[in-house]
Amino acid sequence: MEKLKQRWGLTSNFQVLLILIVFSINGSFAAWIARPLTEFIGLDYETTSPWLFWPVRILLIFFIYQLTLPLVGFFFGQFNFFWNFFTKKMLMRMGFKRFFKEN
Repeated sequence: MEKLKQRWGLTSNFQVLLILIVFSINGSFAAWIARPLTEFIGLDYETTSPWLFWPVRILLIFFIYQLTLPLVGFFFGQFNFFWNFFTKKMLMRMGFKRFFKEN
């Protein structure tokens, strides 16, 4: 726990626990949301080739996960942590650097 607290700049074990809970809940939430989205775009597990279905589904899960991580973190009081350490960095890597001030 001490290594995680130091690496992530956290102050309490409870905060580490909340962040780990957010990671786990958000992973399940992203997979749950991806199912109706794949059906909405016309991809069905039974009728679509696995070579198309699974890469599309995994990409959907990845993007949904990134987008919902700060939202789920907000409900657990950890929005700033997830915004600063994960979402903001991902958006900057995707080319949205001009929207964020450099520290």
